[in-house]
Amino acid sequence: MTTCFESCGLRRQSDSDPGLTALHPALRRRAFSIVALVTALAMETALAAPAAIETEFDDQEILITLPSEALTPDTPPDSAPALADQVQAFLLQARSQGDPRYLGYAQALFERWPESRMTDRLKILRATLNQSLHRFESAREELTDILNESNSNRQQVTQARLTLANLELVQGHYESAHSHCQQLANDFPGLIAASCLAQVEARTGHAETAYQSLHAQTRQSPASDATSQIWALGTLADIAAQLGRPEAEQHWRQVLALAPDDLYTRTQLADWLLERGENKAVIKLTDAYEQVDSLAVIRAIAMKRHKHTDAGRLSAMLEERFTEARWRGTLLHQRDLARYALEIEGDAETALTHALANWQDQREPLDTRLLLRAAESAGNDPVAADVRAWLDKHDQRDARYPEVRS
Repeated sequence: MTTCFESCGLRRQSDSDPGLTALHPALRRRAFSIVALVTALAMETALAAPAAIETEFDDQEILITLPSEALTPDTPPDSAPALADQVQAFLLQARSQGDPRYLGYAQALFERWPESRMTDRLKILRATLNQSLHRFESAREELTDILNESNSNRQQVTQARLTLANLELVQGHYESAHSHCQQLANDFPGLIAASCLAQVEARTGHAETAYQSLHAQTRQSPASDATSQIWALGTLADIAAQLGRPEAEQHWRQVLALAPDDLYTRTQLADWLLERGENKAVIKLTDAYEQVDSLAVIRAIAMKRHKHTDAGRLSAMLEERFTEARWRGTLLHQRDLARYALEIEGDAETALTHALANWQDQREPLDTRLLLRAAESAGNDPVAADVRAWLDKHDQRDARYPEVRS
């Protein structure tokens, strides 16, 4: 389970709360990547090769209408709090809509803001933006600086630590992630810190214990604490999926009932259903989410397996989207492209190239599973062996890795 604190709409629980702020229930999970916008294709084009990328246009031709939020003033906000609020709003929009343009708007605001006027809150938001753009080392350095500054207030230190714990977890740096999670538990005990620890423990050989412990704590937590409950439910779902338990679906649906805009949870549930052959359920769950690459790819796979009449259109649209993203050099997250290449195009070599590049930065369970499948499909035993060695090093067992564990 991932965090985004200030960037995801946190608010203070009370004036006396010195530490964590409450997380907006709908927008809290992992930094995701969306690389392009949906481009409609005519049915006769859908079954043909992707359309060529156009580079010549009339001067007066309207190519796209930007959201009203993009029409920002020529000058940035005149105060650090106002700038932070605007950046936070853009990051919220990016997470809830799956629209990468809002990340660009946030980046533009930072580029026009003097470094000498950066506050801890702005630094955390910039680190979160960098993580969303897969600039992991820049994000790590920014967050570490806040933790090392003696004049940082406790609230910002706590937010920086949780964001950093998430980054380390995503990249598979479990020792560092555990250290930060444990410090959170010491400074701000509760379900969020417990969820942080449970994720690390689950990925390092103690999934059953982590699930049972967090489940017990969740039942004991006050029902009014919706934010922490949602956080814990999402973590329980992740660990249940790792254990291969059907409770994973129940936990994810509980989260979506409370936070329907949670794209990470919707993607995880869609993947869970797809793996169980519930293609019709996947198509229903991903309806109206074709603008989100991760959901669009899962939807395309389900449509292909279900022999849906719209499968060709969506596959062609994704092909054009990925081609354009590569041409622009804006392919943020290669996992979606790798999965598309493997399961839609049947191109194991291309899938392996992108899955391996993605795994260098992100080692979430779905990243690892995809790399294993691509390596085995491509007949690349050395890559598969390296992944197995890494899993063995961390004693990581996962029911989603049938290629590795019986």
